[in-house]
Amino acid sequence: MRMVFGLVLVVGLALAGAAVFMTQNYFKQTQAALNHEREMRARIGPMVEVYVVNKARKYGDTLTQEDVQLIYWPENALPKSIFKDQAALGKDDPVLFPEDSKEPRFVLRQMEKFEPVLVEKVTAPGETAGLTGQLGKGQGAFAIKVDVASGVSGFVQPGDHVDVYWSGSAGDSGNSMTRLIETGIKVIAVDQKADDASGGATVARTVTVAATREQVARLAQAAATGKLALSLVSGAEMSDGVMVEVDSNSLLGITDAPTIVAAEPERVCSVKTRKGADVAETPIPCTN
Repeated sequence: MRMVFGLVLVVGLALAGAAVFMTQNYFKQTQAALNHEREMRARIGPMVEVYVVNKARKYGDTLTQEDVQLIYWPENALPKSIFKDQAALGKDDPVLFPEDSKEPRFVLRQMEKFEPVLVEKVTAPGETAGLTGQLGKGQGAFAIKVDVASGVSGFVQPGDHVDVYWSGSAGDSGNSMTRLIETGIKVIAVDQKADDASGGATVARTVTVAATREQVARLAQAAATGKLALSLVSGAEMSDGVMVEVDSNSLLGITDAPTIVAAEPERVCSVKTRKGADVAETPIPCTN
């Protein structure tokens, strides 16, 4: 009986020791997981709920409250134009669905599932998804005729920025030249498409840009007097105010021959004196 009691005691102590060991390991693992989570939270920072689309939306589709949902996003990685949860809105933050407007928004750029909704990708409430929705204050739309060469081989898409070059003859000499006339103009449509859903190169016939009235007048005059060509640039690359101009002479290194001016003959002034039938001529200094 004593042997059985001793055996039970030994087994109980072994089980208790195993339980203590397993409990210590569990606490260590839990503490390690908590420390790891704290480190991740410290790296990520505060999280904010933002609106994303819950299904793919293409250009021209309506955007209602049923088409979006809230997900958590790192606050330090939020674009300024993102739509946040109503509870996290600041003073200058945009509101996706204002309470004073029941009109729907329309999609201006194709969005995939769970892609954040930005101000640039949707219209104002009730505003249609046409070209007018992409024009800023005081801007107008101007169509530029292009071909494969002048249209950057069809790689210009809505939302890109382009420089516009004019080529033609200037002055009485008829010397051909090319000049940069507009920089960083935003493209809002290619042919009849105002979205960038294609993603590939398409040979376009017209490229529509957003420009001020003065820029529209310059582009119209340039198109009437010469040929326009586009150069695709980065959206962050803006004009530095440098004049870019190349003519055929400077391109080929041709210099104009110097103009030779013939020297004027030396003036000789004199006074004529008549004595009877004889006339005497006396040289004098010229006064004028």
